[in-house]
Amino acid sequence: MNDYDVVVIGAGLGGLSAAALLAKDGYKVLVCEHTERVGGCCSSFEHEGFTFDIGASIVEMAWIIDELFERLGKRTSDYVELLPIDPIYGFVTETGERFTYPVDREATREVIARLSPEDARAWDRFSRVGAEAINEVFGSVMCTPMSSMLDALKIGMRNPKFLKYLRYLVQSFESTLCGFFKDDKVRASMSMQSYYIGLPPALCPGYAAFLAYSEHEGIFYPRGGMIAIPEGIARAFREFGGEIRFDSTVKKVLLEGRRAVGVELADGTTIRSRMVLSNVNAKVLYLDLVGRENLPGWARRAVESYEVSIPCPMIMLGLDEAPDLQAHHTICYGTMKEMNDAYFEYFKKGRLPDGGMMIICWPTHADPSLAPEGKHALNIVTLAPYELAEGDWDSMKERYLDIMLDAVERRFRIDLRDHIITARVSSPKDFERALLHPRGAVYGLNNDLFSTAMFRPSLRSRLIEGLYLAGASTHFGGGVPTTIGSGVAVSGIIGRDAG
Repeated sequence: MNDYDVVVIGAGLGGLSAAALLAKDGYKVLVCEHTERVGGCCSSFEHEGFTFDIGASIVEMAWIIDELFERLGKRTSDYVELLPIDPIYGFVTETGERFTYPVDREATREVIARLSPEDARAWDRFSRVGAEAINEVFGSVMCTPMSSMLDALKIGMRNPKFLKYLRYLVQSFESTLCGFFKDDKVRASMSMQSYYIGLPPALCPGYAAFLAYSEHEGIFYPRGGMIAIPEGIARAFREFGGEIRFDSTVKKVLLEGRRAVGVELADGTTIRSRMVLSNVNAKVLYLDLVGRENLPGWARRAVESYEVSIPCPMIMLGLDEAPDLQAHHTICYGTMKEMNDAYFEYFKKGRLPDGGMMIICWPTHADPSLAPEGKHALNIVTLAPYELAEGDWDSMKERYLDIMLDAVERRFRIDLRDHIITARVSSPKDFERALLHPRGAVYGLNNDLFSTAMFRPSLRSRLIEGLYLAGASTHFGGGVPTTIGSGVAVSGIIGRDAG
């Protein structure tokens, strides 16, 4: 006798999206969440009167959220209030130069023209290509399963433009961007988006370069913090009769032969179900929850071969006044080479970053309610290794905080230190402990060419019948729109399989 039709492991965006759609279709669905809140890497928490985000800091391609709620028969605005952000970015260079990119494409063209007249003309071409790539090609497959080459061929047959843009899957972010722009300052200003996929410009797939265009179709911040998005989806899920259990860590997936029949919690509770949907890291799912001993040798080796994505330590600051910034996101940077060096010279060598590249998120710029009146919340994010060549994260947090604050003040001339009321560092090890992300990985698995799309773990497990996957480890990878898209896609697969 089954307790539920579907048990979902983890209340991240992918799992919640699938759970809500399945509950709408009449399935009895339970979500088991390890922590006390929804969202995973798209969440928020309160600390000394300030609300700080965990992981995600902005919403791009918000139409995917709209599509989810439309499929639920509801309106996004009734569940999540998305505040438009403009300008998209502020930029601060080491020479002290400051500029912003507005949402309006023509206004951005004028900014680029002041940096490089030639690249202003290139921006027109980049925008045209980017609009087609995002809206008619890559964006269109966000909610579509792509678990095999056959799936990719079917998508190509339905949309011939997909084949036209396949080259951006095989060439790098850097080569794509350099194919359009010549000025290094312009190139570097559009390079941070490669780390939204979790890789430096030299290694990131080329399709991600068009994120620099997609943001000009609108970016948003949810009122109440990033947790407002999963909370809105969870509310819709509950309205359809769905159930969420917090502080419920799944210890293992129950198996009968090669079929998933439920889960066992850390406290020994067993819950039986017709199907199991995992929203946790795919390596954790297969190697720990299913168990190495239950995998064929070739499958175990295949899962072990996946590299987890980069971690992103976060510095969370409560300030006594508004910072000297111009946008919700401020990118502090030098050159594209420094963007690559952050990965090859620091991350790969276990060195703490020196602050030469960072993004400062200012959520109270959009939503002042996230801090006490007159106060402001900031997040400083950069790339750093999980294992340090010298020292350990638990003993290096204060040093890391000092290094980053020194970089903000000395290299980029932004005064913060004298206005800090509270400061908190969330290290890669903190992410691992709190969210069960191996090595603090924020994007699930690495997302290079051979770990993207059909090369990522399938939404329908090829190893265990009745086991399904959603979230950052699956097609198309980590991020707000992509993980929601995975939930939409896998819910359709489960519906078809269940008949």
